[in-house]
Amino acid sequence: MFSEMFLKLWDNGLILKGIWETIYMTALSSVIAYVIGLPLGVILNITDKDGINPIYWLNRILGLVVNFFRSIPFIILMVAMLPVAKLIVGESLGNRAMIVMLVIAASPYVARMVESSLKEVNAGVIEAAQSMGTNNFQIVRKVLLPEAKPSLITGAVISMVTILGYSAMAATIGGTGLGQIAISYGHQRFNPDVTWCCVFLTVIIVQIIQEAGMRIAHETDKRVRGSKH
Repeated sequence: MFSEMFLKLWDNGLILKGIWETIYMTALSSVIAYVIGLPLGVILNITDKDGINPIYWLNRILGLVVNFFRSIPFIILMVAMLPVAKLIVGESLGNRAMIVMLVIAASPYVARMVESSLKEVNAGVIEAAQSMGTNNFQIVRKVLLPEAKPSLITGAVISMVTILGYSAMAATIGGTGLGQIAISYGHQRFNPDVTWCCVFLTVIIVQIIQEAGMRIAHETDKRVRGSKH
């Protein structure tokens, strides 16, 4: 049996609103994090000592910055970035501020995921492109990114699930969504069914993201398509 609190939240539309806010924060934060993290990951890859354009000092500086932000636990990073969120969006509470924090936390993670995916590209393919006089920009655009597409999509799925987890933690300092409902109406008011409902709904969202993402990655994998012929 569901508690009176859960039924009230459902009737008021707060559960559905929480689902939408969770999806909205996760999706928008993921897009912005990839706008920042994708080029960072590409630069980290191509400036590496084994990259197509090694630049030690640039790779070292970017690597240190990325590792610095990745090493900070998200709950601490949120508190530290409150002034930054206020500077960017004019407020330190609410979804807009939480999205700023999610992007700051996720962008370095995305950069490393992208770098790792690009390193999986066969060196022979890159060397073949270089032997034909292809410049570095064309190699990135026409060789590295297309060849790494399945791995990049898989990495995007993992990143989105990570950001979804971050969004739940953001409820501790003013974020909304299922995390806020679980904390405010479940844990703090001793309604475990509300908490478990939010857990169940979050798991469903994660499964949808994973299934859709893995299906897309499977369809874009040339090795899989080639084995069918």
